[in-house]
Formats: sequence, structure tokens, C-alpha cells
Amino acid sequence: MLGLEIVVVLGVAILLSGVVAPRLHVAPPLVLLACGALLGFVPALRGVSLPPELMLLVFLPALLYWESLTTSLREIRSNLRSIVLASTLLVVATAASVAVVAHALGLPWAPAWVLGAAVAPTDATAVGAIARGLPRRTVTTLRAESLVNDGTALVIYGLAIGVTVGEQQLGLGSVAGLTLLAYAGGAVAGLVAAWLSVQTRRRLDNPLLENVLSVVTPFLAFLLAEFAHASGVLAVVVCGLALSQIGPRLVRADTRQQSTAFWSLSTFLLNGALFVLIGLQAQTAIRGLTTTIGTALVLVGVISAAVFGTRLLWMFTVPYVVRALDRRPEQRLRRVGPRVRMVSVMAGFRGAVSLAAALAVPEVIASGEEFPGRDTIIFVTSGVVVVTLVAQGLLLPVVVRWARLGPDTEVEEERLMAQRIMSEEATAALPELAAQLGTSGAVHERLRQEHEKHLRKLHAGNDEDAERFRVYNDEYTALRLAVIAHKRATVVRLRDERSIDDTVLRQIQSTLDIEEVRLSRREIAE
Repeated sequence: MLGLEIVVVLGVAILLSGVVAPRLHVAPPLVLLACGALLGFVPALRGVSLPPELMLLVFLPALLYWESLTTSLREIRSNLRSIVLASTLLVVATAASVAVVAHALGLPWAPAWVLGAAVAPTDATAVGAIARGLPRRTVTTLRAESLVNDGTALVIYGLAIGVTVGEQQLGLGSVAGLTLLAYAGGAVAGLVAAWLSVQTRRRLDNPLLENVLSVVTPFLAFLLAEFAHASGVLAVVVCGLALSQIGPRLVRADTRQQSTAFWSLSTFLLNGALFVLIGLQAQTAIRGLTTTIGTALVLVGVISAAVFGTRLLWMFTVPYVVRALDRRPEQRLRRVGPRVRMVSVMAGFRGAVSLAAALAVPEVIASGEEFPGRDTIIFVTSGVVVVTLVAQGLLLPVVVRWARLGPDTEVEEERLMAQRIMSEEATAALPELAAQLGTSGAVHERLRQEHEKHLRKLHAGNDEDAERFRVYNDEYTALRLAVIAHKRATVVRLRDERSIDDTVLRQIQSTLDIEEVRLSRREIAE
């Protein structure tokens, strides 16, 4: 019964946090963390642990797949150098600084590197959940860094675990080999999974089956990478990025609408459950300590400072070095000021990957002895995750206001440009399309007038014509929505009077829902 109780508790916690967080003006993940910490005091839930397999094989593939599907590949290409540097050298620098601090505080070198590797990568899930509302370029860079840096961190982690357990000797060749295998193998596995997904989808014509394939795809990519001992995380990311480019040409509208609804709800629930479980795991980590709580808390504070300090130092040194080396005009246009970089520093949250890595530390080494400092590694990692999410999450809005980031109008400008060109070319193609379909002149003329009216609105600009068209569109949309509501009430009444069957109700309601969603989305967008 405990499993059923956990499902109910997680669902209630996610629901309450979603209601409470906006009223407290804090990010929902912070409320979810607090819920998890409070649930740790419930005796029935104290035995709940968070298996690393659950994190690595259930949460991460699904969450990273959706993050990569909804990330801008164009922005990644534009900021590729900073993303690569942050996801490789910054991870190594963070792991090294944490290892030095942890060793100075009494942890042996190899376990200190395990701890450093665990807390080095930023978390894509946390960035996506907390850093919303930032300019698109900043968010894309942060998300891309978080999606890729896990591979570097897990290579360091694997080496440190192997050295501690006694199964591996540290050498330049082994480090280079593992790094190449993690990145190249993961990328190849992701591309293979994307290719298999595309070939299978072309042979399907059922939206439900196509979405079953969508669910299986990230786990297939992760599995292929695991077979090759490569980075499953990178495989999922590469697979998602590849399909984000192919999907718009391949996926049908009904399948895409169903898929978007499914993944939006699924990732929302997984995200919420993940943050609650992280808060709950903090309680479990405290109970598993063999050192004093005071010593452990000092470690958490010092290691958190090392993680934050390394990122701060990186953001205010490396960009200036790159700037001095690359003086090309196009690169000068990509430069950002210190205030924007400070926002990036504050958005360096830790999360699921860090916790999964800490929990996956073996209990014993080759000699049969206990893994040195395992309980400390788990507690400190849990503490760093909580500190970065809570402290930096609460301070991020303050830093954003201090940074005085200008309005990000690029997306809106590109959207209007795309709508204008799309409508112009569609209007120009109308005669040919009508001739091909044998459409009557009256229907052709009606559609032509609708397109020209829409084009006048798009070309109106910000003058009185634009305001007049906006008012017209608002009134038109409101009236259409009111008519749809009246139609729905009518068809429900017919069902209640037993004039029509429930099956007929659902069919008509589905059509009305699609039209209502289309109008509502246009209302929100405009």
C-alpha cells in the first residue's frame, strides 16, 4: 500500500504547490522542495528512498527528451562555443575546486572527486522550471549547457568511482578513451534512435501508436547508449534535437496536438514529483549520517560556496579571455554585459543528475570495506542541491530586476514576420490551389477576402488601423467563443434528453474543443 500512498501524496503535494506558489510569489519547485522536506517528518514516509535507477532510467530520459525537443537549435549553434566551454571545462573546474575543498576538510582524494563530479553539472530540469521569463538567448544557453554537461560530469564520476573501488588505474589514455566513448558513443546512439524513430513513424498512420513511439524513443536512445557504455544523457539530448528538426515535416497535426498535451502533462508531473522526492531525500540523508550534523552542515555550506564561486569566477574571467582572442565583428554583437552574466551565475542550479550520482555510489569497495565517505557524499550532494535551488532560486528574481534586462521582442518580431510571409505566399497560391481542387469561385473568393483582411492587419503596424483591426479581432474571437459555448450547451442538453448518444456527444464535443483551443491560442498569442 505504501506505493499507492506515495502516488497520492505526490499528487496532492504537486497540486497544492501549484496553487500556493503563485500566491507566495515564489517558483513552484521551491514550494515542492519544502513539501518534500516536511513529508520527511511523517513516520510512514521515512523509509522512502529514491533509487538512482529511478532517476537515471525514468525521470531523466523523459525530462531531457522534452527539454531537447523544445530547445532552439539555432540559438545553440549561435552560442556553441560558450556552451561547449561551460559544459566541459567549467564542469572540470567545478569538480576540481570541490575536490580540493572536500579533501582539505578531511575527505580522501578519490571520494572527494566523486563528490566534485556529482555536484559539478547544472540541471536542465531545474533551469527549465525556475529560470522561465529570462531572455531567450540566456535560457537557451543555460538549458543547452545543462543538457550537455552531464556527459563530462559522469566521465569524471566514473573515473573517481573506479579509482576508489580499485577497479581502474588513472591514466591519460583511460581518461581520453572514456571521454571519447561518452560523447561520440552517446551522439551516435542518439542519432540511431532518431533514425529508427523516423523510419517507424513513416509506417504508422495512427496518432495513438505514433505517440507510443514518441514515449519509447528517449528510453531507446538511453538504452542504446548504455549498451555501448556511452552517455545515455547525451544520447537522449542528441535524439531530441535531431527529431526537433525532422518532426515538423513528418508529424501530422492530430498527432502533434496529442503529443504536446501528453508531454506537457507528463513532464509537469515528473518535474513536480522529482522536486518533492529531492526534498524527501534530504531527510533520508540526514538520518544516514555517521558524522555530526554540524560538521555535515559546514561541509554543505563550504561546498556550496565552492560551486557558486567557481561559476562566478568562470563567468567573469573566461568571457574576457575569449573576447580578447576573438575580435570578429559578428562575435562582438554576441557579447553580453556583466549583469547578464550574473543572471547566468545565479541560474546554475543543481538537481536530478547530482542526486542520482550520489545515490549510485557503491556501498563497498573491492576489498570488502565500506566506500569511504559515502554517507557524507550523499548528504552534501543533497544539501548542495537544496541550497542552490532554494537560495539561488529565491535570489534569481532579485538579480534579474537588478540586471534590468530589456524586453525580449525578438520572438514576437519573428512570429509576426513569419505570419506575414506565410499569409502572403498562401494568398498568392490560392488561384492555383483552387484550380487543382476544383473549388467553386464563391468559396475561392471568400477565402481570398479572409486572407487579405488578415494581411491588412499584419501590415497595419502600430497606427490607428492596427488598433481597429485588433478590436475587430477581439470582438470576433469573443463572439466565436460564445457561439461555441452555446453549441456545447445545446449538444449536452440533447444528450441529457436522450436524443443523442454519449458517443455522438463526444464526437461533436471533440470538434468544438479543437475550434475553441485554436481560437483561445490565437487570442493569447495576439
